[in-house]
Amino acid sequence: MANMDTKKIRNIVLLGHGGCGKTSLAEAMLYISGGTDRLGKIADGNTVCDYDSEEVSRGFSLSLSLANLTWKDVKINLIDTPGYLDFTGEAAQAVRVADSALIVMDARAGIEVGTELAWDMATAANLPKAFFINKFDDNEARFSKVLEALHEKFGKIVCPLTIPMVKNGEVVGAIDLIEQNAHVFDKNGRHSVELIPEESMEATERFRDMLMEAVASTDEDLMMKYFEGEEIGPMEAFNAIHEGIIHGDIVPVFCGAATKLWGVWTMLDKITESFPRHTAKGVELMADGDEMEINPDGEPAMFVFKTVADPFVGKMSFFKVMNGTLKKDATMINQTTGDNEKMAHLYVMKGKKQTEVDELVCGDIGMVAKLNNTNTNDTLTWNSAFSYSKIEYPTPYYGQTMIPATTADESKISQSITKMCEEDYTIRYENNAETKQMIVYGLGDMHLAVLAAKMKNRFGVNVKYEVPKIPYREKITKRVDVEGKHKKQNGGSGQFGHVKIRFAPGEEAGLTFTVSVVGGTVPKNFYPAVEKGLQDSMAKGAAGFPLINLAADLYDGSYHAVDSDELSFKTAASLAYKKCLELAAPVILEPVGNLNVTVPDSLVGDVMGDLNKRRGTVMGMEPAAKKGYTVIAATAPKSELMDYPITLRAMTQGRGSFDFEVNDYDVVPTQLAAKIKEEAAKKA
Repeated sequence: MANMDTKKIRNIVLLGHGGCGKTSLAEAMLYISGGTDRLGKIADGNTVCDYDSEEVSRGFSLSLSLANLTWKDVKINLIDTPGYLDFTGEAAQAVRVADSALIVMDARAGIEVGTELAWDMATAANLPKAFFINKFDDNEARFSKVLEALHEKFGKIVCPLTIPMVKNGEVVGAIDLIEQNAHVFDKNGRHSVELIPEESMEATERFRDMLMEAVASTDEDLMMKYFEGEEIGPMEAFNAIHEGIIHGDIVPVFCGAATKLWGVWTMLDKITESFPRHTAKGVELMADGDEMEINPDGEPAMFVFKTVADPFVGKMSFFKVMNGTLKKDATMINQTTGDNEKMAHLYVMKGKKQTEVDELVCGDIGMVAKLNNTNTNDTLTWNSAFSYSKIEYPTPYYGQTMIPATTADESKISQSITKMCEEDYTIRYENNAETKQMIVYGLGDMHLAVLAAKMKNRFGVNVKYEVPKIPYREKITKRVDVEGKHKKQNGGSGQFGHVKIRFAPGEEAGLTFTVSVVGGTVPKNFYPAVEKGLQDSMAKGAAGFPLINLAADLYDGSYHAVDSDELSFKTAASLAYKKCLELAAPVILEPVGNLNVTVPDSLVGDVMGDLNKRRGTVMGMEPAAKKGYTVIAATAPKSELMDYPITLRAMTQGRGSFDFEVNDYDVVPTQLAAKIKEEAAKKA
């Protein structure tokens, strides 16, 4: 592959709602450009970007995929992303290294949740944006309504560059509003240029005026021309659109049918002419919040945006050259670990196909294998010490207990899940010491189902999921004065320990142990044994959960000069503890925390009603940073939020989000406590 110039590289992320046609569009762009020799289809499981066995079997994208093509001497790096919310982390990675976003829409469905989220994600990353309205030839498609909805939702900066061409009541092509001609497509996606038919003239004039208004708004001279009724020439429009896209003043709209290759040829032309290159923004954001000028001729620096744990290739690190030119065999310094990493082999990717190259210039995207001490979000530089801003991932809250299917799986599960966490930062796992369970967290049930499938396919590890146990605790609510006596005689030396202890609810989380013995009724050398006996006993309360906040004062007792020992007093303490549980009215405590839910204003009532059903307490509300959204501040028990990621997503159609952090324990209501005790007794 010939080396490219930074000016001739376009990095484009494909975003949009699940099922809108992102992968089909990527396939069409590859085929038309000669990047592939056949047009793959999702139904046939043979597309370039969806090559993983799970993607093929499920029929949709699960992770980002790279595919490069060349069009008119310009290299276009496509980054195809999943549209389903369980895999938002993949889209976040793609957005971090893209230089523009192409938001794909279904002409029949119009603006969907995924469309809004894609716009928000690209806007937050300050990416230039464009829309591709797919399936515009469908009988149920209404291009005008979709465009009007985009105008209303996102503003007048959204303007069409191509619109459907209607002939004899059917869509047969697209009209280029700048060139003012019609493109009629054949079965191979090629087009012949024709005059605009009379049937489409009214729509052409209306939409071209919308385009020219947006073009004129980018420049004062053009604005004067527009208001004075003068014609804005094609080159003036091209230049204005190019600058408008870069600065976010124009969001162009293309239309087509990806599976038929319609409209793709024209869009590729516009991408090479108007979409920005890596250096267009001038600077790159750093981890400390500063900005650094991008210098294609400076020292090489790269940012790792994705890691894949491949059992055959090894660890694959996907990166973007942020500065300078990266050459094969270069030694780079990882600014996170301080380790040196050798770039032994550099590759560019087209789906799963790897093509080795000798160098990658500033702005290009590639892959290097077997960087064992490099992970996602790491910056590698030639010499200077700096780090690029990191990818921010959504926090996973949907937890399930991961159980190995067999003993053989148990020995491999820890290493396998560690590798998957290196690959996917929206997965985390913990070994819960209280419940003795391995709990894995993801963004939803599909996310964890795919995780289990990948672990099986890649590492041969079979796992199943169960609902995690809640780490309940207990505490006493009354002061009691009890004694414990342990006496055992089996011939020879026996065992004797006798303690009197006042128990009360404690201020500290664990055991607060004090001694007020007078007269030496319990020798000092047995005090630690009494304390240890109580600490060990606190592992189980009346219902079998750990007891907390216990104050114990050893105030009296007795001993035997021959038979008393540490074990005897430890046993006596545990007997006193058991009596305490019988008399001190222990209650079950559950973990509770602060919950902040961000939802559209129209859904606040529904969400609050659901929180009440979950025993949540609303503490207040305030407007969210995003217009039209409200943040609901509440407290809620963890046990009621186990399925909340899925429920909130369904309730808000994916528009809602939340943060939750356990920060306290509270008493479980009596009726619920009885059920918990009953369940605990069955498992005991």
